[in-house]
Amino acid sequence: MEVEALSAVVRETGPDPTLSIVWLHGLGADGHDFEGIVPELLRPDWPAVRFVFPHAPTRAVSVNGGMRMRAWYDILGMDLASRQDESGIRQSIAQIEQLIAAEQAAGRKVLLAGFSQGGAVTLAVGLTTHLPLLGLVVLSSYLPLDLKLLDEAAEQSLQLPLFMAHGRFDPVVPQALGELSRDRLRARGYQIDWQSYPMAHQVSLEEIGALSDWLQARLTG
Repeated sequence: MEVEALSAVVRETGPDPTLSIVWLHGLGADGHDFEGIVPELLRPDWPAVRFVFPHAPTRAVSVNGGMRMRAWYDILGMDLASRQDESGIRQSIAQIEQLIAAEQAAGRKVLLAGFSQGGAVTLAVGLTTHLPLLGLVVLSSYLPLDLKLLDEAAEQSLQLPLFMAHGRFDPVVPQALGELSRDRLRARGYQIDWQSYPMAHQVSLEEIGALSDWLQARLTG
């Protein structure tokens, strides 16, 4: 199957980076959405990092009355865990794998991150890919296709460092759904650094600080 390449916003923090963080935005946003997080995350002793913020394809989103917007897959109803768009999820997995492979072909190690719908695709890719990754960052999100992806998980994915964070008052992706995904991953042997914050469907400065601490060990260790 031919995979359409994704366009992306790219920011490099120094010359000749050998590390890439591929960061997936949420529903209806685009690759510019998390550009501003770069200076908040950075530490002075980090090596040069290449941030890649891909744009999701534009597609009709059922829950929004069929309006076309950037989305990694269709949302078929308010209950995110049922009637999921498996074909759209599979397409996005293939596109992100292609992007990761291109970064690795250029000699860079890759860490995959995502927010909301982008976090769901991050988990889907991280579990099933055979490409080596430094770790996964999943913010305000959940595991799509649930046990199906767990049953397809590559053995090497069990070794991936995994940071998950959620807002306790999230009205879009309820924290209970994130906790269910966390618990099912842990039951299969995944080691998860879980954080919860008194916020809605968003990213907080406290969360960014905790993520920066977590990344410090992965990027400088």
